[in-house]
Order: sequence, then C-alpha cells, then structure tokens
Amino acid sequence: MTEPGPQPQKIHITEQPVAVVRERVPMDALTSFFGRAFGAVMSAVQVQGASPAGPPFARYHGMPGETVDVEAGFPVTGNFHGTGEVASAVLPDADAFEAIHTGPYDTLAATYDAIRQSMEADGATPADSMWEYYLTDPEQQPDPATWQTRVVWPLA
Repeated sequence: MTEPGPQPQKIHITEQPVAVVRERVPMDALTSFFGRAFGAVMSAVQVQGASPAGPPFARYHGMPGETVDVEAGFPVTGNFHGTGEVASAVLPDADAFEAIHTGPYDTLAATYDAIRQSMEADGATPADSMWEYYLTDPEQQPDPATWQTRVVWPLA
C-alpha cells in the first residue's frame, strides 16, 4: 500500500527574523555545510542572548544545480545582530504553498513537484527562493523514513 503524497496548502506567512550563514555550496557538501552553519548560528545567537524561535531551516536562492546558493540557520527572537559569518536576515511576509514531506531528504523532489503542480493549478507563479524547516532531528530519530521536513515555497 502506498502512502499518500504530500498535500500542498496555500498559506500566508508573516515576516520572521532569522540568523543564518549563507554560502554557495556544492550539492554533495550540503550536509557538512548544514552542520557547520547550524552550530555557528546557535553559538552566535546564544552569545547575544537571543533565542531560537523554531526548528533549523535552509533557504535556497534559485534552483539548485551542481552548486546552490543557500542560507542555513534558525528563526530567532530577541535582539540579534550579525557577527562574523552569521548574518541577521528575514524570511519575507508572503503568500506561499507548503507541504510536509515525510521521508529521507533525497526524496524531497517529489514534494517540490507536488507544490509546483498545486501552484500551476492555482494559476500562481513560484518565487525564486524556497525553504525547508527540518522538523525531525536525525540524531534523535535515525530512521530516514520517519523524518519530517516542512517545505515552504512563496509566490512571486
């Protein structure tokens, strides 16, 4: 029996302050980049007395190829100002489509396809950036079949 695929929904997201590390990264180096970026962001946020306000995320600028322009970090509350490689940024206020992906990260393309199809059916145009919230910690939940990722793709 096949499990149902992700069910994209149209939503409105409000502006969210974030702390991030942004780089152009080879696709095969994303995992190590995420580990380094999430650690650097968490340290910088804690030093300044701010707090994470949600799960870790990665925002992709443009469509990935051999490399991708990506920022990784956390939503934050409190006063945070960029320092060193960690920048203060904002996820925009926007209409978007979202879906919860369950399974390993290498199958996320199916969720993006489902969102793209929902956008087309709605007559909407996708923005050139999208992001993923990593709802499951792979160290706490080692079975990739159980991992959940919230995919958010704003409209242009």
